[in-house]
Amino acid sequence: MLDHVSVAVRDLRASAGAYGRVLGTLGYQRLVERPATVGFGKKYPEFWLNARPGLTPLPAETGIHICLRAAGEDHVRAFHIQAIEAGWVDAGAPGPRQGEMTAYYGAFVQDPDGNKLEAATFPRKA
Repeated sequence: MLDHVSVAVRDLRASAGAYGRVLGTLGYQRLVERPATVGFGKKYPEFWLNARPGLTPLPAETGIHICLRAAGEDHVRAFHIQAIEAGWVDAGAPGPRQGEMTAYYGAFVQDPDGNKLEAATFPRKA
């Protein structure tokens, strides 16, 4: 089980603002703010941004991405909208997908530093 993840960003202030709007659609809020890091979470900081001003953006096809659970399809769509409005790259529009174990609804985006995020919601079993 993962406890938290950290991503590197060139411009912490700008990234924290954009991530605040994007992650806010999934119920995350800014919980910790330090000079070189910002932590977001629901109850404790589980998603961190770390300032790396000299960072070279990651290429689009690194294969690395972070998937965050969304409460429903509306949250996935809101996540995607906020990311696109923040100037992030559409890496997979909201829609149904087939995972290894079950179908789900998800969307993919990539921030200006090349960090790829996904929001996903899974059907509830009857």
